[in-house]
Order: sequence, then structure tokens, then C-alpha cells
Amino acid sequence: MQRRRFLASTLTPPLAAALGGSLAAPAVLAQALTPLRFTLDFRVTSQTAPFFLALANGYYKEEGLDVRIDVGSGSVASITRVASGAYDLGLGDISSLVEFHAQNPDTPVQAIYQYYNRAPFVIIGRKDRGIRSDFQSLAGKRVAAAAVEATRRSWPMAARALKTRPDLFEWVTTDFSARDNVMVRGDVDAATYFHDSAVSLFARLPAQELSVLEYQKAGLHLYGNALLGGRLLQEKPDAARAFVRASHRALRETLVDPEAALAAMRAREPILKLDVERQRWAITRQYLSTPETREVGLGGIRPAVLSRQIDEVATVFELARKPAPEKLFNTAFLPALAERQVQA
Repeated sequence: MQRRRFLASTLTPPLAAALGGSLAAPAVLAQALTPLRFTLDFRVTSQTAPFFLALANGYYKEEGLDVRIDVGSGSVASITRVASGAYDLGLGDISSLVEFHAQNPDTPVQAIYQYYNRAPFVIIGRKDRGIRSDFQSLAGKRVAAAAVEATRRSWPMAARALKTRPDLFEWVTTDFSARDNVMVRGDVDAATYFHDSAVSLFARLPAQELSVLEYQKAGLHLYGNALLGGRLLQEKPDAARAFVRASHRALRETLVDPEAALAAMRAREPILKLDVERQRWAITRQYLSTPETREVGLGGIRPAVLSRQIDEVATVFELARKPAPEKLFNTAFLPALAERQVQA
């Protein structure tokens, strides 16, 4: 045994590996890993549990990656984090990426995997304030939202789809963390949410007392948060592909059975309640795996749908230039279609 250890410490790594896996020094293997920094769109919840499953199960390490996952401060802020180089990859809003490209045409930031096949944008209102299942019932109401928040920023597009005016109601700016409180207290009549983020509100106000108004039911079909890459895509494209492969593998497993991913998520954030996170994931999966993903596969897009979204964003926000779909979304980093097709 001592002789084997001596050999492992003196032989070159390839030769040591050739003599037997047990001779390969762990330190050498660790040094071979490529470090990657990944920013979530928001805090740790079941919405992004697949990434923690990939981390806990060693899928990233199997791909030669040493991944660090940090919490985010909003799906819009993720774009600037990746653009600045502070993070290699992140989850960010596609519509906001359209704007960012229009303002920064030379940016290296591109979407490489569509996480939310449909944006989970909703406005949730209190029925005791007269808000029903139609958006017109929001007329004259007070709606809470964070200043820089994708659901709020996408409202003008929903208003166009509904053929109503953008100032249908009054915005009340509040922090993400205060939305539930102002709703429960009745300081506002409604608030914007990612649908799956609203489980915290559902735990405090009975569902039968609330109306959930979904943007997609207004006829607005938007892609939501996508996996974004920056300079990494040019400098280390193989690392970006490896991250996508490992993350996709974990997503597929989570869609079949979320329990292992939920356990990995809770190991990172022990304060989370599994029953609440199961409810959240049940909503999230409806936006990740949709009828469209049966055809284009998980992570994929329809170019025509993306083109319409770009046109809509350019029109509503009066962009000086309109980015081309292929500039915005780089499909070269996706796994093969056969690996991405699942039943919705």
C-alpha cells in the first residue's frame, strides 16, 4: 500500500491514471475543474431547484466544472451581472435582454437555454376590492410592484394585447420583500408576481379570496427567464455547453420526480418549508414544460415566437434598434433535440 502511494505521488498524472484510478491524486482532479460563477434571478426556492440537484449530485463536476451558485436581485439585474463579467452565467428575462441588446449592440450576452418556456407573469388581486378574473377590473386600482421587475415592465405589452391603456391602474412601488405585507394589510388592491413566487401570499390569504390574472391568458406569449452567458461563450464555449448539459440533465430528472431536487435546495436553504416548495414547483413546472416543449424540446425556442417578442418589445419601449433573433439567442449550446424532448 505504501509503495502504491509513493508511485501516485511521483508519477505524472497520465501515467498514474493509467496504472489505476486509485493512483490519480484528488488534488490533480480538483485542479482540472473549470470554475464558473452562476447567478440566480432571485433567492433560493424550488423555482431553481434543478440547479442545486446538479450541484449536489456532482453533475457539474462530472462535466469538469466547479460551479458556484449565488442568489440574485431580480431577473433584470442578472443581465448586467453577466454583462459586467462578475458572473459567467445567469438567469435573466428575455424581454429585458432585448432592451439590453438594443442599448448595447456589442454586448456578448446571449441566451443559450430557455428555462421558462412561458413567462410566469401575473397580477394577483383581492376579490374584496372588486378584482375579478378580467384585467379590466383593475381599472383605477393600486397595484404594488418593485421598481425594476419583469412583470411590471412587461405590463405595457399585456395592455397592448388586451387593447387597453397602459395607465389602467396606479403603480405603487415597493420592495420584493414587502409585496405580501402590503397585500395582506390591504395597502394595495393587487400586486405583480411571478406566478410561482406567489405561494408565500397564498399561505397568508386564502386562494378563494384572490384573483390570478395571467399575462399569457391575455394573449401575450412571452418567453421568460433564460440561461444567459457572456464572454464565457467565446472564451470557454465547451464549459458553457457542459453547464447546459448538466443543468438540463437535472431539470429532466426534477420534472419526473422533484423530491431529490427539493432536498438539494433545502440543504442550501434549510429554512424553506418543503410543503410550500412543492406547491411552488407544481406551478413552476407548468411554465417550464409546456405543449411547445414537446416540439422544440426543453430549453429550445420557436424563432417566430421570439421574433414577435422582439417586435413587441421594440414597439412598446420605442427602441432605437431591434436585435436579430440569432444575436439574442444562440442555439449552438443546446443539447441535441432528442435529449431535450419530454412530455409536457
